[in-house]
Amino acid sequence: MPKVCEICGKGPFFGHSVSHSHKASKKKWKPNLQHVKAQTDSGIRRIWVCTRCLRSGKVTKVTKGTLPKAAPPDSTPSPPPEE
Repeated sequence: MPKVCEICGKGPFFGHSVSHSHKASKKKWKPNLQHVKAQTDSGIRRIWVCTRCLRSGKVTKVTKGTLPKAAPPDSTPSPPPEE
């Protein structure tokens, strides 16, 4: 499967590289994809994302400092239930 951006769908595209003598040779342009750990609808995953999507903020990158932490146990006693 070719590498494509999982956010915008950008992938490689094809054309010709044309020399000074106008001799055409086949050429492939590839997007600048980065393999990042990101927050998705299905949780935290490693996905391929183009730098345009990273720069525009369409992706929420996850680092050690941004992982959700478990809530600390509540040390205050709860009030007794009213009858």
